[in-house]
Amino acid sequence: MMRLPARLTAKLVKVRVSRIFGSAPESPLVYGVDPAEVLHPGSNAPVSREKMRELVANPAPVIWIGDSEPLLHAGVGHFVRAIVQSRHCVFLETDGTLLRRRVHEFQPLAELFLTVRLNALESPEHAPAIEGLRAARMSGFFTVIHSIVREDSDPAPLRALRTFVFEKDIDGWLITAESSAEAATRKTIEARGLIPSTFWRQFSKHVEEALLSQTQGRESRVTSAPLAESSPAEVHEEGVEIA
Repeated sequence: MMRLPARLTAKLVKVRVSRIFGSAPESPLVYGVDPAEVLHPGSNAPVSREKMRELVANPAPVIWIGDSEPLLHAGVGHFVRAIVQSRHCVFLETDGTLLRRRVHEFQPLAELFLTVRLNALESPEHAPAIEGLRAARMSGFFTVIHSIVREDSDPAPLRALRTFVFEKDIDGWLITAESSAEAATRKTIEARGLIPSTFWRQFSKHVEEALLSQTQGRESRVTSAPLAESSPAEVHEEGVEIA
């Protein structure tokens, strides 16, 4: 049975109440960040102070770390702890391949959700992701499956995944559209009916909004890149400590 994440729901309710009474500005509930834009592969000092300050000061109560594979970065464990310490909830999205090997680098905190992209169970390449979910669950982490619906997606594997969510006691299930195309949106709405929790169905919409916005921002940067001057690389990078 899916657990209701108390810390996460409390943060979301607090933001909604503040908006009702006008004490908080309208802003997304989920902010997506690509770890490749913040972390530095091969370095034990994964982020500059400036970039980290920008991230922890973000008003969104939830930080979604995904897009590129976060577990390819040596400093991701420290990075996640620093964001959690800034009173954000964190969803760390991974393809699950390295999760079993690296789960010990994280702490099973109430604000951290280890999230595995999974659309089907039958293919052999999904075995490491399933094993990673099992290891994370046994280690006391909140575990979440993120299924992405495309225009040509077959709904049958998602129905099988619903059974898996119950049998393996996965805490959350998110279903989002890969794009804003009409076919993908329609199939996603239908697929969300498989999620047995009202909370996770609703939260899927907020995650989808953040991820589509992140994708659009990335595409915009790629389009404008030839016109922009290259900025010099930062010379001095600091550890994940916020002054």
